[in-house]
Parts: sequence; structure tokens; C-alpha cells
Amino acid sequence: MDIRDIRLFLFDMDGTIYLGNRLFDFTKELLSVIRSSGRQYRFLTNNSSKGADAYVEKLTRLGISCTESDFVTSAHATIYYLKEKLPTARLYLCGTRSLASELSRAGFTVTDDPDGADAILLGFDTELTFKKLEDICRILSKKPDIPYIATHPDYVCPTEFGSVPDCGSVIDMLYNATKKRPVIIGKPEPLIVELARKSLGIPAEQTAVVGDRLYTDIKCGLNAGAKAILVLSGETTPEMLAQSDIKPDLVLESGAQILRALKE
Repeated sequence: MDIRDIRLFLFDMDGTIYLGNRLFDFTKELLSVIRSSGRQYRFLTNNSSKGADAYVEKLTRLGISCTESDFVTSAHATIYYLKEKLPTARLYLCGTRSLASELSRAGFTVTDDPDGADAILLGFDTELTFKKLEDICRILSKKPDIPYIATHPDYVCPTEFGSVPDCGSVIDMLYNATKKRPVIIGKPEPLIVELARKSLGIPAEQTAVVGDRLYTDIKCGLNAGAKAILVLSGETTPEMLAQSDIKPDLVLESGAQILRALKE
């Protein structure tokens, strides 16, 4: 693929444009060159524990000027899905207060009463309690056909000291107890990419998902019919890539190579 044919770059963040709290050296210039050349970019994240405002604060602190419209999150995609499929549902949420606020602002009723729920929504819950897990098991036992949705399937979330369990790990834990799996909304499902590119009127073949994780970022790009660019600056190693059946369109050491290609 020719990087210069891409009009919309959809960037994963941690491991792709920064690592922890360290911005990669190429990031500022890459973003500037993309926009100055008439192209567009958006930041994609599966992390549903905090809203786009928190990412605006972080990137601003790292020196990147941005607004909430530059981000498309799994929470955004989940709200879109819920409005299409379950617009009046009372949601039992296993998620943070931040996600609950996003849902409420979008017009949904969030309940902590398992008997009053019409659907279950599972996010990356950094405020997780055993009661929430027990309530979900109780709901799925009493109402085995209740809509059960998860914002994303990531097993771990990177931190400055390593990783912590993410939504996918909780999905597996609940599956062991209930034998039920939720509908997944965020990466690797294509909706998050479709929302980003359709808002800008850019076709899939001129869109690239750039990320460091095979089973979410790269698979998402492929599922959406977009180009999928793997960068080896984060989670995925050459050994992991060789052993995977998920094959990106392009493999780069880092986003610095995108910058060089656009400047040619």
C-alpha cells in the first residue's frame, strides 16, 4: 500500500503516538503534516473508563492541541449502538461513574437495581466491585436472553508499571460463571471506524487504522474494510506477529515511517 493514498488516519494512542506519559518524538510533526497536507486524523480508543475530555487533558499536557471532536471512543460507538437497538432500555452498568454520566447525557437510564434492568452494559470498570459481578450473574441467570453488551474486549490496559485487567478479562470471568458472552461494540468490531470516517465523508479504502495491538486495532481496520497499519512501538513484537493469523496491510517500526512517507 502507498501511505500517500490515505486521507484519514485513525490512530490508537498508547503504544502508537505515546507510551504511558511520554510522547513519541515524531508525533507532533506527524499530526501537523497530516492536516497541513489536507488529510485528516482521529484518535480511537477502546478505553471506556473515562470520557474524551480526559484524553483532551492528557494530550494537551503532552503538547498536542486537540478537542473532544478529535476522539472516537468505544463509549461513543456503544451509545450509537444503543440508540439504534435499545433506545429506551434501562441499563445495568458495570462501569465507571464517568461512563454512567456519558450514558445519562445521551438520554439513557442507568440503574443499579438488577431486577429493574432491561439490558446489561459492561465497560472497563476501574471502580469494579464484587456486587456488580454478582448482580450480572443474577440477571443472566433470571433473564438468560437479556441484551448483554460490552464496550470492548481488551484483556489488559497498559499502565506505567505494566498492565491491569481490562474489560475482556472481566468478560471471561463472567463467562466462567454464566456461560454467556456479550455483544462487543468497540475494536475489533468495525462500527468505531465507520463512525469516524462517515463523519468526515471519507471512504474505507482511503482510511487507515494505525495501532500496536493485533486483535483490536489491526483486526478492526480489516473488519471495516480499511487499511490496517501495525506499528511495533507498543504491544506487538515481531514474534507475536509471526504467530498470528491476523495480518496487517503494512508493518512499520513506528509512526515515524508514516511521517517520512508523507514528506516524500
